[in-house]
Amino acid sequence: MENKVIKRKLEGEVTSDKMDKTVSVLVTSVKTHSKYKKQYKSSKKYKAHDENNEYKVGDKVTIQECRPISRDKRWRVIKKVK
Repeated sequence: MENKVIKRKLEGEVTSDKMDKTVSVLVTSVKTHSKYKKQYKSSKKYKAHDENNEYKVGDKVTIQECRPISRDKRWRVIKKVK
């Protein structure tokens, strides 16, 4: 029986493209406080693999979880969001 691994996908904005084959992606999500039920924004930066250095600062992209590529790179850029 085959075990299918479901990889997480996130959408965010490229904040830095100065590294070689790597972009920094800011992912913002809306969360709800468990007690007060107020919604608030939470954001986190991920380093993602960009093989051809094709994504620039300000691009909206989709990133997907993958095997570790370096010490802090565990995501890969899949596509640019329109």
